[in-house]
Amino acid sequence: MGSAEDRVRNPSRVSVWLDRRTPSRARKADQPAGLDRDRITTASVRLLDADGLAKFSMRRLAAELDVTAMSLYWYVDTKDDLLELALDTVFGEIPPTREDADWRDRLRELATNYRRMLVRHPWASALAGSFLNIGPHSMLFSYAVQDVIRATGLPLERRTGGMSAVFQFVYGFGTIEGHFVQRTAEAGLSQDEYVERAMGSIRADPELNRAMAPSESLMQARRGDTVEEMRERDFAFALDLLIAGIEAMCERSVRPS
Repeated sequence: MGSAEDRVRNPSRVSVWLDRRTPSRARKADQPAGLDRDRITTASVRLLDADGLAKFSMRRLAAELDVTAMSLYWYVDTKDDLLELALDTVFGEIPPTREDADWRDRLRELATNYRRMLVRHPWASALAGSFLNIGPHSMLFSYAVQDVIRATGLPLERRTGGMSAVFQFVYGFGTIEGHFVQRTAEAGLSQDEYVERAMGSIRADPELNRAMAPSESLMQARRGDTVEEMRERDFAFALDLLIAGIEAMCERSVRPS
């Protein structure tokens, strides 16, 4: 029932949010006390953060909660349902922006908090491209994005392009950053140590070192900065470029032809 083919055959299972049935079945006398969908979802997020998406299973989740795997199916029908619930939960970590603030500040704040969520939960980026993302927290984020892009003054037909330019950039930036942070943690190294070891290996290989030669001036310009400092500066500058582009497009749209 959780496969893609099953979801096509049964449209009500396209998303857990389109299932209009009662969220959980009536608890039997032998069901664990204190177990509910919220507690299961919270444990799912914790397990996904610790072990990643590839290792996540109903069996591992049941062990985390100290219940039987079958107990979980009184609250969700499939593992995909749980992944959808977990994804929407982490979207709830993105705080709302002040509606009375300038759209540029709102956009920067929304983009920065979206990036932070993706870095905290590296598994979320893969799921965001797999599900409809129509849970309550995901929809609030979507509304906030639409609202700030509306406030830019972009013509209606250009707004989806504006949203894509900013938030697909943030999605890609945050996804790569999250995976890198996770990889360095798994290696037991700081981000700077990881990069230094990687660059040492490249410099020790004559062919790779020649391929990196055109980038040497870029690396020299950033010498002395930590990986995190470079990343913060790059992210802020890229956002400034996008905001400047939006401003330029708005001016072009009102300029007499």
